[in-house]
Amino acid sequence: MKYVVCVPDGCADEPVDELGGRTPLEAADLPTFAALARRGEVGRAAVIPPGMPPGSDVGNMAILGYDPARYHTGRAPIEAAALGLKIRPDQVAYRCNLVTVGDDGTMLDFAGGHPSTEEASAVIEALQSELGTEEISFHPGVQYRHIVVAPDSWGDADCTPPHDLSDKPAVWPAGPSAQKLQAVMDASRDIVPRFGLKANQVWLWGQGPQPHMTSFRDAYGLHAGLCTAVDLVRGLGVLTDIDVVEVPGATGWYDTNYEGKRDAALAALTGDTDLFVIHVEASDEAGHAGDVGEKVAALENWDRRILAPLVDGLDAIGPWRLLLLPDHATPLRLKTHTPDPVPWLLVDSAHDGPGGSYSESGVAGIPPVPGHSLMGRLVGRA
Repeated sequence: MKYVVCVPDGCADEPVDELGGRTPLEAADLPTFAALARRGEVGRAAVIPPGMPPGSDVGNMAILGYDPARYHTGRAPIEAAALGLKIRPDQVAYRCNLVTVGDDGTMLDFAGGHPSTEEASAVIEALQSELGTEEISFHPGVQYRHIVVAPDSWGDADCTPPHDLSDKPAVWPAGPSAQKLQAVMDASRDIVPRFGLKANQVWLWGQGPQPHMTSFRDAYGLHAGLCTAVDLVRGLGVLTDIDVVEVPGATGWYDTNYEGKRDAALAALTGDTDLFVIHVEASDEAGHAGDVGEKVAALENWDRRILAPLVDGLDAIGPWRLLLLPDHATPLRLKTHTPDPVPWLLVDSAHDGPGGSYSESGVAGIPPVPGHSLMGRLVGRA
């Protein structure tokens, strides 16, 4: 038996006026989604446990089958693992976004204009050269997403994720460590604009110590792989000993290589990999941008460019089971994440389920299950 987990990041939504009161899942042309739902099982999943922040760190940890209430220590240390950084017990990692904040204090762009990784790396190198010390260090990541490592004494602060502030007044750090963080963020405004990007400073958030997670093989008895363009998901793979497969042309944006991710999954599953996770960020980015057309397009790309050929490829390999769900909702109206339960879809190639409709309205009223329980249901180790 082979297993696939499909994660259209942030695809769940609310009814949208521009779509005639439908959600993107309801408005998009998704014949493969519909066909899989008719032969499978649908439901709702609480991928964000009560009281936890509705971020991709929490949601993707749950999808991989790990209870965030037990394992989650913060977003940044997961991304640090993806960069090969070893966070000592006396240190914390911070996520370091390149952002654009207006003169009036409005968060104009939490992604700083989506610079290329090469452009952003030059900025981070300059920040390390001019602001780095024995205490604090800057480490380049992907596009606008980077890491700062600091002493654990810097970790006592309340920091708002910048994607929660789109087109809103900036909410600056608060708490005992806030002054140190603010000093770094303010100093970055003299460095970042030199590079001609839309970004004009850094934003520190998502801090925490490095988590200790059980390997996926030990937890589920399977050899697993994944592909993603997002350091956060890559870091979860590193922390759980899941093989991280790099796909040329894979980005965290609308232009990602859908076919490459699909083919990476099929190639791995043709070999000795038992389970493969396909993660695509595009639908989440569209939600943050409030871009209705791009969110619908991202879902249609999933259907046409990944799922339809993926099913054919899996049928050629042998029996398979597939789980599909987002890591959280990213409503276009709000331009940020919510903790609302999300729809999930489970399909077994050899056994038809009760069938249903994969959409928010299609699963409305079904009691949600804990998100981290679905991996066990997928692989038969509930």
